[in-house]
Amino acid sequence: MFHKTILLSFILVLSNGLFAQNTSDAKAVEIAGQVMKAMGGQKNWDKTRFVAWTFFDRRRLWWDKHEGLVRIESFADSTTYLVNVVSGTGSVKRKGVVMEHPDSIAKYVNRGKSIWINDSYWLVMPFKLTDPGVTLRHLGAEKLEDGKTADVLQLTFENVGDTPENRYKVYVDQSSRLVVQWDYFAKASDAEPRISNTWDNYKRYGKVLLSGERGKRGKLADIAVWKKMPKEVFTSFEAVPAGFQK
Repeated sequence: MFHKTILLSFILVLSNGLFAQNTSDAKAVEIAGQVMKAMGGQKNWDKTRFVAWTFFDRRRLWWDKHEGLVRIESFADSTTYLVNVVSGTGSVKRKGVVMEHPDSIAKYVNRGKSIWINDSYWLVMPFKLTDPGVTLRHLGAEKLEDGKTADVLQLTFENVGDTPENRYKVYVDQSSRLVVQWDYFAKASDAEPRISNTWDNYKRYGKVLLSGERGKRGKLADIAVWKKMPKEVFTSFEAVPAGFQK
């Protein structure tokens, strides 16, 4: 559904998080840096290791950023995914049965990775503005419905991800320098966005800010950040230990 650069950027962040700025305009890059600083800064984001959230009441995710491990509990189809998003390996338990056939495992592990790519972009997109392959353009300033003025950044993508034809407009509040709205275009040539919603109610988790409110669309609930987490969360289908469930 959404542009899938986050896996590539995750891997490159482990190699210093380099961003090729030559295709982006200087003003847009400057604003992206201000967003990162307002969110807590690159160093604090890099040090943030364990993150969990519930994606619009559909599923719960736990993410070990440093190791690239993800646990996803999908409520609607009673499926638990334990995935290494770097190696593309993992295991899946569906409706009480652990999958054993290699083709089925590969299919559902890939699905789990795609879920993580999508769901994490909804949560941490402001940290990904300078991902490799992203081109930023400053489109000027616009007044929003609440009367505040925001700088508008356009994100397009080049030779990265599964859906490089996507485009975003990201609205950065001129006072707080936080992302307050995004517009998602399935194709860069589309005149109207497929999805447009606000980013509200930023709160501090550890040493970074995250937003869970997405306007009329709903919320990413029970956001949590930890410094440590039992390894069994990502290796065992047993219930997540108390204290790490929400």
